[in-house]
Amino acid sequence: MNRITPGDPPQPDQPDADVAAAVRSLANTTVLVIGDVILDRYTYGEVERISHEAPVPILSVTREVALPGGAGTVVRNLTALGTAVAFISVLGDDQAGADLTGLVGGQLGVEPWLLVEGGRTTAMKSRFLAAGQQLFRADREDSQPVTSRLAERMLRIAGDAMAATTVTVLSDYGQGVLAGDVPAQLVAMARDIGRKVIVDPRGADHARYAGADIIMPNRRDLAAATRMPVDSEAAIVAAATRLREAHSFGAVLVTQGNDGMTLVDDAGWRHFPAEAAEVYDVSGSGDTALATLAAAMAARLDIDMAVRLANLAAGVVVGKAGIAVARQAELLAALTPQRSALRKIVPREEAAEQVERWRRRGWRVGFTNGCFDLLHPGHVHLLEEARSRCDRLVVGLNSDASVGRLKGPPRPVQPEAARAAVLASLASVDLVVVFQEDTPEALIAELRPDLLMKGADYKLDEVIGADLVRGWGGEVALADLLPGHSTTATLARIRA
Repeated sequence: MNRITPGDPPQPDQPDADVAAAVRSLANTTVLVIGDVILDRYTYGEVERISHEAPVPILSVTREVALPGGAGTVVRNLTALGTAVAFISVLGDDQAGADLTGLVGGQLGVEPWLLVEGGRTTAMKSRFLAAGQQLFRADREDSQPVTSRLAERMLRIAGDAMAATTVTVLSDYGQGVLAGDVPAQLVAMARDIGRKVIVDPRGADHARYAGADIIMPNRRDLAAATRMPVDSEAAIVAAATRLREAHSFGAVLVTQGNDGMTLVDDAGWRHFPAEAAEVYDVSGSGDTALATLAAAMAARLDIDMAVRLANLAAGVVVGKAGIAVARQAELLAALTPQRSALRKIVPREEAAEQVERWRRRGWRVGFTNGCFDLLHPGHVHLLEEARSRCDRLVVGLNSDASVGRLKGPPRPVQPEAARAAVLASLASVDLVVVFQEDTPEALIAELRPDLLMKGADYKLDEVIGADLVRGWGGEVALADLLPGHSTTATLARIRA
């Protein structure tokens, strides 16, 4: 990290053990988010022909996903870190607003205050994708300021919510929630009760956020706000310094995508290089950094550590497809060596994201499942056979409770952590996902594998999930097991 004072030596990075402890502290925090929530719709499909009506591709829809976007993405990232969140926003009285109410309200750890304004249009972004590429996007927006009466109500709620939380985030997407003097009133309220305010700004008028503790413009925002060049590190530092002095910001953190982040505060300036191991999709990385910075400041970490965590989290999400989140376990994993086999053991949500990234690269994803209580050569053969027929293999592993229900005592012989670790150590296995249900059907539906493989002791019409996989055009196959190596035979030998 670099200091503005000439001749100062480079500052050492924080030891990974300290960073890991800081990551774990994020779950014990409370944050208030105020800003514009947007309904993000993703429509996935396949393109096999061109329309006769116009020279445009025809998208055969295979699935649709809806997520809270805008300030809602900040909320999603905070809950992924284990942070408790109060959320204030304004919706229209339309279907998109109703959908967002359900999506936001259904998140654990969120206290939503979603106010409804009659006649308002809820902001929505609809993206249409095929083969991992976005074909086009359709936006519906309403940038009119909320009514003065609704703004007053929002400020009253914000005052109570600030008292119950540690840090306030203003996430301005230009959709009217933070219009006019609302940001200035919120900053003043926070200062009166000793709460920190972090701002993700919109537009060139940053005076609206004057007095905020941290403001997070990107290079384009910084250039617009200061009318200064930002084409070099020195230029960015000069512009950020001018912005900070002009509006009494405690700190300016300039996000620069693949070039990392630059922080300017009372101590001078520091540059934080990007920590992404792989850049796949930069969508939403700014919201991830904002959320992580807020959680870190709420945990009362020093600002350098907070920025390091924000940078680390942004590096995690740019390796994912779509508007993703960075979970605490992923931040901790990013601090460990890439070769660790235990990193293959992931929760089902993370597995679904990873499978989607593989699919967008055109890779064929295989799936098999079982208890794998006592791993024998027959199992190894099955896994190797499955892996030979796909680019990546996911193994669904029955939990201890599931094995106990299916097989009765004394099963399982090995606990699920041990069984998962053994599977993850195999070169043929790319991901291991433990599921609690008696069957893997729900997990298969989430992952949508291209190949479902089981051993030859099954019949094709008995394979659970086969109809699902065939339904989306996947393959169901059986692999021969080596003779004499069934689980039953192995247990009998051990007991003898």
